Amino acid sequence: MNAANELNFKNGDKRSIARAITTVENHLEGYDSLLSSISLDEQVPVIGITGPPGAGKSTLINALIKVLLQRNNSKGEPNKIAVLAVDPTSPFTHGSLLGDRLRMFEHFNHERVFIRSLATRGALGGLSARTLEVLEVMKAAGFDHIIIETVGVGQSEVEIVSMANTTIVVLVPEAGDEIQTLKSGIMEIGDLFVVNKSDRAGADIFVANIHKTLHERPLKDGWQIPVLKTSAVNNEGVEELAEMIIKHQQQHPPQKNTRLLAEQAYRLIQAARMHDVRIDDLVSAIDEKMLDGGFNLYEFTKRYF
Repeated sequence: MNAANELNFKNGDKRSIARAITTVENHLEGYDSLLSSISLDEQVPVIGITGPPGAGKSTLINALIKVLLQRNNSKGEPNKIAVLAVDPTSPFTHGSLLGDRLRMFEHFNHERVFIRSLATRGALGGLSARTLEVLEVMKAAGFDHIIIETVGVGQSEVEIVSMANTTIVVLVPEAGDEIQTLKSGIMEIGDLFVVNKSDRAGADIFVANIHKTLHERPLKDGWQIPVLKTSAVNNEGVEELAEMIIKHQQQHPPQKNTRLLAEQAYRLIQAARMHDVRIDDLVSAIDEKMLDGGFNLYEFTKRYF
């Protein structure tokens, strides 16, 4: 990416942002210099939205975008919003299986909204291996809010806390029987809990059970974790959710967190060291080694240490 395009993406030009993301996501020529040229900006609040499949995360984000677009940023200017939707990887193209979220279609062409899907590419934790790098591009592109939606794989989504300033866990009343299982996973990472589709039976009981579970935990940095009811399809409770997100960000403003930066640095170093290790190559190497007999997994892996 040339200097002119870098300047354009930092000024919010959508095409330039898209090219910058493609360059970074696929590690094309110039991606490292592009990332190195970005000034670390921890003042851009990142909202992480996670939860099991079917919780209505995309629909909720669509409704939340609508509310945030009606508000101004700290400079009194209309909000600009970016969404990174992490989708499962296609086993054939290795790209995003679902593509840009159809439930957000009404915002695709909005001048102040940028939506991009990222493929997990086999990454665990509900996030793409490139999400952190793409997030830095987003932060440099002048957005007021960045929303990350994880893929929706349950308890393994805890990685979102290393990237988001405000983590929202979205559940549905039907998850009531799973509350004890969830407690040891995503139940421990939320700054806000949302019971979506709250017009369904059992919503109030489920909210009470979540409150009871959260009551057993200490306050999170002095923050009393709220449990909100929404019905994203009917635009109910979304204004209250937006207010609570802003309240959390005011009490916990984005800042340079050395522990968080260390976790991000660890992830980048890990990805760099693993960049030339591919499953297909391992299959071929193991096939060849097994022909010799006496294959030992631990001896085999030592060559990659």
